[in-house]
Amino acid sequence: MAHALGAATAPAILRNSDLDGDAVRQARVDLAACFRMAAKLGMHEGICNHFSAMVPGRDDLFLVNAYGLAFSEVTASNLLVCDFGGNVVAGQGVPEATAFYIHGRLHMKNPRARAAFHTHMPNATALAMLEGPPLVWAGQTALKFYGRTVVDEEYGGLALDEAEGDRIAASMGEADVVFMKNHGVMVIGQSIAEAWDDLYYLERAAEAQRLAMSTGRALKPVPPEMAERTYRQMREGDRESARLHLESVKRILAREAPEFMH
Repeated sequence: MAHALGAATAPAILRNSDLDGDAVRQARVDLAACFRMAAKLGMHEGICNHFSAMVPGRDDLFLVNAYGLAFSEVTASNLLVCDFGGNVVAGQGVPEATAFYIHGRLHMKNPRARAAFHTHMPNATALAMLEGPPLVWAGQTALKFYGRTVVDEEYGGLALDEAEGDRIAASMGEADVVFMKNHGVMVIGQSIAEAWDDLYYLERAAEAQRLAMSTGRALKPVPPEMAERTYRQMREGDRESARLHLESVKRILAREAPEFMH
């Protein structure tokens, strides 16, 4: 299912001294933590799926996982730095082809996407396989995403060229979450912590909805006015909550899998 990007993207000599700074090191640790916890929670799929984040202080370089590594194998140091031309600026290996064409184009086309997480996590993907709107605003967790999602109805196969990457990027519009019908989900955030927080709670909301649907009984949506009010209540402290959420993830991993930081 996965495809390596072509040989033209072979590792290049590190030519950017700012890639060794503290902010970049912290971004590497934060992103690696997201990979590891996603694996721990069953949100990964073999060596497919990818998380990326813009390099701090740069608008032309992004961090992404290397082709061939499972999420549980990702560390701070084995993340790649790539440019929008498909070149590996730092690191050993190449990105998976769809990782480059989806994430590179998304970061380039959408400045809001400082972090972009794409998964086929089971519950959210299951909802993306259904006719009609994936999320029903029937659970409190789901209301975190009220007015923030969009559905990409046009499944286009594997993203193996810039055109498909551009189409996916355009489909997001002003949304933070796109349900890619027949495929999976993409979550973007203005920070790694915010993207992780949304990814985690999106899967929890989807899981709760799937369990409710499995009873065969009708769902009871929250009235739109209350859904909007609750969404605004949640968003007031979302950024700080997301930061603390990721800090908790790193503390857990520091105890259980400290190698993620290396």
